[in-house]
Amino acid sequence: MRISTVVSLACILSFAMLFSGCTSSSAQAGMAIFGGGVQRGEAAINRYGCGSCHTIRGIRSAHGLVGPPLTGLRDRRCIAGVLPNTPDAVVKWIHDPKCVNPKTAMPTPGVTEQEATDIAAYIYSIR
Repeated sequence: MRISTVVSLACILSFAMLFSGCTSSSAQAGMAIFGGGVQRGEAAINRYGCGSCHTIRGIRSAHGLVGPPLTGLRDRRCIAGVLPNTPDAVVKWIHDPKCVNPKTAMPTPGVTEQEATDIAAYIYSIR
């Protein structure tokens, strides 16, 4: 089997795991697609206080009602009302929301691109 075929099959498998209902597979798929760490994402969510505005399953202090709940984000067609729901778009939105929509109420949290990637991996891992 050629390497390109193996890589293609691995990508398809990752996407299939991401959109399946299995939580542990979803976490692995989030890491594979985003290149982020789910546990690091959880820590960053807590550190940056994302739960003060958002409800996020699995984060004890995340019961905010200002922004939308982030549970189920991976099943949405778009994010921020304007971006297609792709890994790159999610990371871009988390990293610099004002760049996407200058009038958004979401503050620019000051996360690094890696932290945004980790947060996205966590968000995609939850159902």
